[in-house]
Amino acid sequence: MRIPQTPLPFSKLMTGLEKPDQILKVFQAVGDSTCDGRYLHWDEIRFRKPPEGLTHQDWWLGLKMRRRAAQRTIPLKDTKGNHFHFSVPDLVTDLLHQIDRGGGTFVEIPEQINNAEQRDRYVVRSLMEEAITSSQLEGAATTREVAKKMLAEGRKPRDRSERMIVNNYVTMRRIVELREKPLTPEMVFQIHREISEGALDTQDGAGRFRRTDEEIKVMDEFKGTVFHVPPAADELPARLKAMCDFANAETPFIHPVIRGIILHFWLAYDHPFVDGNGRTARALFYWQMLHARYWLFEYISISQFLRKAPAQYGTAFLHTETDENDLTYFIIHQAETIRRALKELHDYVARKSSETRACLDALQKHPELNHRQQALIGHAVRHPGFAYNISGHGSRHAITYATARADLLSLAKRKFLEHRKIGRAFVFVAPKDLEVRLRR
Repeated sequence: MRIPQTPLPFSKLMTGLEKPDQILKVFQAVGDSTCDGRYLHWDEIRFRKPPEGLTHQDWWLGLKMRRRAAQRTIPLKDTKGNHFHFSVPDLVTDLLHQIDRGGGTFVEIPEQINNAEQRDRYVVRSLMEEAITSSQLEGAATTREVAKKMLAEGRKPRDRSERMIVNNYVTMRRIVELREKPLTPEMVFQIHREISEGALDTQDGAGRFRRTDEEIKVMDEFKGTVFHVPPAADELPARLKAMCDFANAETPFIHPVIRGIILHFWLAYDHPFVDGNGRTARALFYWQMLHARYWLFEYISISQFLRKAPAQYGTAFLHTETDENDLTYFIIHQAETIRRALKELHDYVARKSSETRACLDALQKHPELNHRQQALIGHAVRHPGFAYNISGHGSRHAITYATARADLLSLAKRKFLEHRKIGRAFVFVAPKDLEVRLRR
């Protein structure tokens, strides 16, 4: 990732045009704040062909005039005391509309997710995915497969990477519990403490501000390029209080999705902790969405998409900082990520619905099975030879060890699972002829 070229400040662009008619010509030649429907930074504009009769600088000035006319200022300030701001061009309005509707094509999802028999399975899946990929974004080296198995089985973490993932998983569950409460500095410390406990180089760094003697920079450790220097440590208490006030404010109205995205950016910009800032920032985004009654966000993971293109994630931060604190770049990037996450959920539910229908006839012959057992059988049909254990079954469905044990022993008694001992542990293995056994 590289630092984009910083454009000339708006004030200097204006001094280049001496007569009012020149300014009007530029303003009229640039119809809106986008280029072919995209909200481009100067670093991209400078390589494109400008409108007829305009230089690149004129074109950029026209775009800036359009953007500044629609911008809204927020309380967040940079290290020089300048406010951040954003605008809502048509492409953002469209993205917000799709998110408000649940992704545009989510006709089936509410009925299926609200089904009490499937709710826990979807929630646990999304929490696991977010916990794993959010940690991997911050350097956790554990693979997705190993991490999912660890969380599913309830196994204790063996190293720092696994500890990061377990902490994230526990914290995401906590966010669901905290969604009704207003955001306070104490809650932010609690979230950070749960996310980072036992997973920091600084032993006492969890749940406290970084100190003045702890120099923090966001940089490329291999090339030494510094991308961001956060505010001084002595400013952090006031800045965190301002962030919480912004999160809890009802006026002036800011769309909840935009408010959540700004919270994400705000905490990441301030970098108030020695480590774990990114994970905490993403957790605050989820708190805001659930707090604002966007219940579907309990079921999606944004970090899995951020991890697929981390450079674009970082560039969205840099575009904002290098273009006079214009948060619109970051808002667009995050809104597009949210839309993709919602689409992924839709596809996942549709796929699982199809798979469920495939074994429905067989399961209908066994009404004595509860919804957890039916979910396990549905998975076992598709994964012959898969080994289940009591802790993993309990974790997947958020039930007690005794209930999980009873579920599996009942299935083994009916010969739907094979009860085996591997080492010192008992497991329940999906037989290869499970479908045949179900139809008998």
